[in-house]
Amino acid sequence: MCQDHYSVDNCGNVSTVNATYIEPSAKTLLMTGQKIIDIFTQNVTKPYILQRLTERCYFFGGGFYTTLFYVGDEGVLLFDPVENQGTNILKAIKEVTPLPVTAIVYSHNHADHICSTPDILKETSNDVRIIASEATITKMKLLDCKFPTPTEVVQWPTGALKFESVTVQLYGFEHAAHTDDASAWLLVEEEVCHCPDLINGDQPPFWRFGTAENYVYFQRNVEELGKLAWKHATLGHGNVGSKEDVKFVLEFLADLDAAVKQAMGAVSFAVVGNMSKYTNHAALMMTWQKAIRDNVMEVLRPKYGKTYGFEVSTPANIEMVILRMLIISTELQDIKPQYI
Repeated sequence: MCQDHYSVDNCGNVSTVNATYIEPSAKTLLMTGQKIIDIFTQNVTKPYILQRLTERCYFFGGGFYTTLFYVGDEGVLLFDPVENQGTNILKAIKEVTPLPVTAIVYSHNHADHICSTPDILKETSNDVRIIASEATITKMKLLDCKFPTPTEVVQWPTGALKFESVTVQLYGFEHAAHTDDASAWLLVEEEVCHCPDLINGDQPPFWRFGTAENYVYFQRNVEELGKLAWKHATLGHGNVGSKEDVKFVLEFLADLDAAVKQAMGAVSFAVVGNMSKYTNHAALMMTWQKAIRDNVMEVLRPKYGKTYGFEVSTPANIEMVILRMLIISTELQDIKPQYI
């Protein structure tokens, strides 16, 4: 899918989805196939990025985080006030509406995605609805979270809420890769989805698959996201998401799995050389794993080497695939790894 002839942004990264790159606009709707140009430099040189997705939905990016807000007739619905971006989020909202934030949704209980909530509340005189899933509220209590407490609960895993005229549908991942309360939130009438920390728009998987706590379920979650009815997505990081990003990531995972499986079957523990110089089997494991990792990188580099962050993120992702294949019995039987 990702070939050398695909369009390139002005930072030199090859698009994973053959995107047409545009400058961000708070007025012009993003069209199918378009991405924001040079997302890295935009994050480094601008206080924030603002892109209109629909008549009422806006993509916000800042500090390499992204989120979503919806402008209603009476107020603004904001998802995930991300780290260090409270002031910028409010400035972005004021670019398009004088209306206040009247509701905030926590997508999951990770501090970096919700920690600017106090900054938003401090600048808002009205009562703000704070909304979260049952799973997120349970986790916040368990971990003694100090962020503002949700005032409304959405049934896990498939509850819904209304914000003015829009329906917001929760799709909680019952077997979640990123973290146990990870979820997707679909603005049904807008066909816009907010699903942070699973995949990134126009990028291969981030380091350790977005710091997934349980990589075993990663591909399943990506497939679940792809089945929902949306045209644009905010994904917590990276560019604006599309269904083409889901297709790309699934293709990347298939190629990654095939390369790791081949390498695990071919690279023997004997690659460590003289075993007598080691005093523990962890050293053997790490040496074997590195040999597999180097092998896989060489296999994948011709196709994916020019994509955003490939050289930095993929080695750690290979290690996670190796571990998954070692613990899934059907995969291990199929590979027959060369331990000796």
